[in-house]
Amino acid sequence: QSRERVIFIGIKKSELTKTALEELEREIISEKYNPYRKPTHSFTAKGENLKKFVELNEIFSLLEEPENTTDLSQKFYSKAKYMGSHCQGQTEIKPNGISPTIRAEHHGNIEFRRLSKENGGKIDTELSKGLIERRLTPRECALIQTFPPDYDFVIENKNGRKGSYLVSPSQAYKIIGNAVPPLLAYNLAKRIEDVWDLYFKK
Repeated sequence: QSRERVIFIGIKKSELTKTALEELEREIISEKYNPYRKPTHSFTAKGENLKKFVELNEIFSLLEEPENTTDLSQKFYSKAKYMGSHCQGQTEIKPNGISPTIRAEHHGNIEFRRLSKENGGKIDTELSKGLIERRLTPRECALIQTFPPDYDFVIENKNGRKGSYLVSPSQAYKIIGNAVPPLLAYNLAKRIEDVWDLYFKK
């Protein structure tokens, strides 16, 4: 996502080894003791050997359009109408770029997967195939957030009335928007695991 985040890691000083405390209090922390991983992908990061950021085209490449799938998290999406570019959540994604921010608010302002030509849509390769204007689905939002493609978000209530949900599409958008991206959490945790024995007294 294009939104920048600040991640704070809190460490109890009294539990650190003397060397670790000295290293962590330096103005520039050595790579060996740094609790944050080195950047792996380019977008705002600079440096050699960085992988290119993952384009939305690649993330969405295996997905069917909502009308062609049985995946409930891909089948249903916000039907909120286009309100004009002056409002939040009224832009379409850039297939060759990264995602806009996936917000936790209710589903009305989820960005558009594509806009029609009349509303300023620019994804000609899709519009020329007759693909319709629509907003991002919960599945598309979840893939942007790095959730596995088979993780169920929209869950039907099979024992309730027809069309009822245990987790509705609207609730799914909110869950996904509130989530810490799993790959981000994993990589933060793995780095802490790597430096754990350097930091803490036996």
